[in-house]
Amino acid sequence: MFYVVGRVTGVTCLDNIMYVVCCLFPSTIRRYSTDTYSPLDLVIYVNGMRRPQDIVVCRHDRQLYVADIDCIWRVSVDSHTYLKWLTTKSSTDTFTITSLSLTSRHLLVTSSQPSPALRQYDTTDTQLLRVVEMPGYVQELYHGIETKRSTFIIEHCGTLQSHWQSAVSELFRLCHCSHCIIS
Repeated sequence: MFYVVGRVTGVTCLDNIMYVVCCLFPSTIRRYSTDTYSPLDLVIYVNGMRRPQDIVVCRHDRQLYVADIDCIWRVSVDSHTYLKWLTTKSSTDTFTITSLSLTSRHLLVTSSQPSPALRQYDTTDTQLLRVVEMPGYVQELYHGIETKRSTFIIEHCGTLQSHWQSAVSELFRLCHCSHCIIS
């Protein structure tokens, strides 16, 4: 039987390696074989990582993105070098990360505080591409993914029927028109 001791907060896979972050070992990324589920000897240390919340991997640039309490770390799966890629506290924007997802070159950051939103970043230059605010009935936002149709699937609490009802919903891309012509 295979298991990881401690509260696992994120898992992702690349090639035949599973990368795991957990609360018990906050400054480490544990590696496991996906064939045998046995731990690999080499552990990736990220000095300064305090409370990892989630982890995703980009297959294009072979980088791990780890959500920490106040930042996102970018870690190379090959060289194991790391950097504090994005901070979640600035003079213009402060938010708390709930989860991460990745499509192509876009990192989608789900946050519930100060208000539920999805933040989409370009992985090549950390540029914030857009912020998707949630409808007013969404009380908590747990996870979001971007579809190939540029819509978003969200896991949330709060619906039109009840503030406490949990749901999975699709958000359609909204566009604002200053002049609309209907023919």
